Amino acid sequence: MSTQLLKWAYEELADAGVASPQADAEALLAHALAVDRAEVRRLAVLGREVPDDAAHAFAGLVARRVAREPLQHLTGVAAFRHLELAVGPGVFVPRPETEEVAQVAIDEAAKVIADREGAGAVVVDLCTGSGAIALAVATEVPGARVHAVELDKDAHAWAERNVDALSAAAGVEAGATPEDQDPPERIVRLVKGDARTALYGIDGMADVVVSNPPYVPPDAVPVDPEVAEHDPAVALYGLGPDGLEVPRGITSAAARLLRPGGLYVMEHAEVQAEAARAMVAAARDDDGRPVFGEPETRKDLTGRPRMVVARRL
Repeated sequence: MSTQLLKWAYEELADAGVASPQADAEALLAHALAVDRAEVRRLAVLGREVPDDAAHAFAGLVARRVAREPLQHLTGVAAFRHLELAVGPGVFVPRPETEEVAQVAIDEAAKVIADREGAGAVVVDLCTGSGAIALAVATEVPGARVHAVELDKDAHAWAERNVDALSAAAGVEAGATPEDQDPPERIVRLVKGDARTALYGIDGMADVVVSNPPYVPPDAVPVDPEVAEHDPAVALYGLGPDGLEVPRGITSAAARLLRPGGLYVMEHAEVQAEAARAMVAAARDDDGRPVFGEPETRKDLTGRPRMVVARRL
């Protein structure tokens, strides 16, 4: 019966140290049955039997989760705000804490459009990974023109898949466009390139630059096996002794891309708040003048300091 299967899976996952054994058990059974979690709960309440083929598939999924393979790799999807994104090996799984970073970009883009009485806003997502932030902005802010940049070929492929799927759902043209061409009407313009040097065609035109770059210091190996063993290292480690070498390049790109008054928001580790503010404050133009106004640290949904925010002077 479904209740017995769920109880068995819960115990297996809990013993393996999985943080959310009940939710994961329900998600895996839902995936095996090709239904949603609400239907799994309904079947459990009714005491319904699980077909043998689904039960066998479920047992295999539980075994892989016990080995700490990410839940999102097993189901093939990750929730981010109101979106369901395709993810798997080779791309960073978007986290709930990044949803607040996206919120800052969404709020700013919406404000810009309102202030312009409906004229569009230009938003750039650097190191887009699966496309999570870019697609959240594009789907939540009508009129936002969103550009997303990703260099890693595996991550770019996942981002392209998500852009294509959501573009098709929105009824607009999907697919990547060369950087030197005008993009067709579609939900996000996805560019394969180095986030530090891409998008020269819109220098000084962006209203918002947002990024969740790699920023983990080299000596701060993540504790969770799901992260340490399955998230790609290129998406985790920011290089340099402080993990901020890549973020410094992203900050320079933001300075180049943003118009005066444009907003920069970048995610960082909670222990990097002071260093991230100093990094942004140290940015200078060719004449040695500060690029950004006073940077501030903002918190994620758990109350931890997880992003730096500053305006382009």
